Amino acid sequence: MKSNPPRPIVLAAVAHPDDIEFMMAGTLLLLRDAGAELHCWNLSRGDGGTTTHPRDEIIRLRREEAQEAAALAGAALHPPLFDDFRIFYNEPSLRRVAAVVRSIRPTLILTHSPEDYMEDHQNTARLLVTAAFSRAAPNFPTEPPAPPYAGPVALYHALPHGLRDGLRRPVPPDFCVNISPVMARKRALLACHRSQQAWLDTTQGMASHLDTMTAQCREVGAMSGRFELAEGWRRHSHLGFAPADYDPLCALLPGQTHPHPL
Repeated sequence: MKSNPPRPIVLAAVAHPDDIEFMMAGTLLLLRDAGAELHCWNLSRGDGGTTTHPRDEIIRLRREEAQEAAALAGAALHPPLFDDFRIFYNEPSLRRVAAVVRSIRPTLILTHSPEDYMEDHQNTARLLVTAAFSRAAPNFPTEPPAPPYAGPVALYHALPHGLRDGLRRPVPPDFCVNISPVMARKRALLACHRSQQAWLDTTQGMASHLDTMTAQCREVGAMSGRFELAEGWRRHSHLGFAPADYDPLCALLPGQTHPHPL
């Protein structure tokens, strides 16, 4: 009797609650519709994302908002490890991040751009890359201890927030994913993060985080030359992670991806 192939496991790992919804929720929903198992992980508690709430209160609010969004997406939500502005690329942090990656054993990882507008995003990307690279190394101990595994994994970097790096230079994608069919659901996921509207308006000039996100997806859609609304991705090097032709994201979404025209 022929056995079914294992279900793809997707880990979306970002710095803050609402980063998934801003930059990658459309792709995540399409992968869920294609049969993948979803795991969402905000590495920080989101305690810095307020000018009005006490620390304990904003941590509770942001945890509840992230739980609501993950449930709506059909994803398992993993607990944060760090405070805002305290995600550092160092050995103690890496041991903790690697333990979570080994426990999930993802087929593919969606994370931040290596070049972004803030250090929390960039350090999260670095931590996920090294944690995935060290997944099969028994002599790299994790905290808490987690057994290594040798399965292939592909990493994909979202575009930076604002579609530019920290020096304001545009960051083009390798390929774009058509998220028009799931845009209403993506907006609903971002709308779960109600505590962030006042913070983003005050600190980053976003009159509506929903409209800012939609405009960004429209801009990426224009980059594709094909889709109205899109999310852009760059695929990490396969070396140390998987065979050169291992590209599960595009394999799971036939007809929904398109290379960025050079």
